[in-house]
Amino acid sequence: MTSTRTGRDAALHADVDRPSRREQILQAAAQLFAERGSRAVGVDDVGAAVGVTGPAIYRHFASKDAMLAEMLVRISEHLLEGGSQRVQDAGGDPEAQLRALVAFHVDFALDNPALITVQDRDLGNLADADAAQVRRLQRRYVEVWVAVLARLHPAADAAACRARAHAVFGLINSTPHSAGRLGRPATAALLGDMAWAAATA
Repeated sequence: MTSTRTGRDAALHADVDRPSRREQILQAAAQLFAERGSRAVGVDDVGAAVGVTGPAIYRHFASKDAMLAEMLVRISEHLLEGGSQRVQDAGGDPEAQLRALVAFHVDFALDNPALITVQDRDLGNLADADAAQVRRLQRRYVEVWVAVLARLHPAADAAACRARAHAVFGLINSTPHSAGRLGRPATAALLGDMAWAAATA
């Protein structure tokens, strides 16, 4: 299954071709945070990237930390909602469900390399309440995978299935460092095959 969204950081907004100003700000901030780390990026830097003055950013976000929080909460919601929907659409066959989850996560990783980098580097910079919300959403996404993997590996306990899911995420989420070397179609096919092998080994 292939995502209908294309382009960098598609998970931040629903309309890739005509993003709102708020969505443009989030997209620019994601790229800058990925390149430099959120602490090294100022509001003026984000404003310059979207062609507005730094103070104009405050019409949309109370602070740079608010941008980071919305960015990471939204991608976590996107993964949970998208993964759950893929499982539902695949019907009752756990192999079909797993293939749909793998394809969904591969698409996400290839479309959103900056967000993956920001998530890995800057989650610890969130306020406690925002970090807790992101982690709750992430745990629920992991459990979507665990439920499918448990049906494919009935002898495995939940901890083993959870470890397997995290291993698959680690494999797929490595793409910010390597996706450009092969091109998207080849990278997607390779990641899909490797993720399937890891999940079913």
